[in-house]
Amino acid sequence: MTIAFVFPGQGSQSVGMLNGFLEPQGDPPVAIDSRISDAVRGVLVQAGTALQEDLAGLIARGPAESLNLTANTQPAMLVAGVSALAAWRAAGGPEPAAVAGHSLGEYSALVAAGSLTLSDAVRLVRIRANAMQDAVPVGDGAMAAILGLDDDAVRAVCAQASAQSREQGEPSVVEAVNFNAPSQVVIAGHRQAVGRACDLAKVAGAKRALPLPVSAPFHASLLEPAGQILAAALAKLAVHAPRFPLVNNVDVATEFDPARIRDALVRQAWGPVRWVEVVLRLQAMGVTHLIELGPGKVLAGLTKRIAPELRASAVYDAASLQTALAEVGP
Repeated sequence: MTIAFVFPGQGSQSVGMLNGFLEPQGDPPVAIDSRISDAVRGVLVQAGTALQEDLAGLIARGPAESLNLTANTQPAMLVAGVSALAAWRAAGGPEPAAVAGHSLGEYSALVAAGSLTLSDAVRLVRIRANAMQDAVPVGDGAMAAILGLDDDAVRAVCAQASAQSREQGEPSVVEAVNFNAPSQVVIAGHRQAVGRACDLAKVAGAKRALPLPVSAPFHASLLEPAGQILAAALAKLAVHAPRFPLVNNVDVATEFDPARIRDALVRQAWGPVRWVEVVLRLQAMGVTHLIELGPGKVLAGLTKRIAPELRASAVYDAASLQTALAEVGP
């Protein structure tokens, strides 16, 4: 069996998402090995020190309104992914043949691979979050999930909506930005253009076109200014060659040159997340089992749709950790 670690991104967060690694859960309660809880607490302390704030308290107790602010969600989700990784390693889990992360999750993957330290990464994603939020005023941008159309049909709908918006003298950017699974594509851009694309998608046969509750059009080209801020921040950080291959979002490539890793992260802020291709690339590299490290089971669920022959396990608390360890064997 050959495993890869994958890390979820923004949207999987919830108040208390690390409690299952820190205190007994369930009825009867599942005991937690102190090595696991100590490892997770160590991650929380290091991240809180780096940001000089009580990130552990926000994750544990909320409130949800604060946790869901982009500036807080991105550091919290990075820490959640790295905490699950620390728990896996503390429990003696094997190292992966490769790693990847969905959008923000790519930063957790970089920490897992030793390219970024946790302290540098958590400060970097705070800068990233603020830059992405500031690039487009709240209310001007939007995102929506298009279900039931293939990738080319979604791209065609976006092009048609953009052209119609220009003809009406309206803001006209709308693009396919997250290729999450077959017939599941997220679009983003100017609010009016996204709404127009949703209407056109339904006419084209989409099963659903769902507006998403987000504060910015993440990964749309409108966020290119955020990439420039991120570039300046990355230039000041030490970025190391990864210890094992990391398949990135924007190029579906494995890079070992720190300069190329920086460049890919900059473009990732305003380029599409090509998750279907990432999973297929991992499979082509010989991976047989994906281990999702972090809250929720989103990526494990997508894997079943992208490559049903791949096994996928989600590690989000002590119980799921033990299940995943049993599945991969000694």
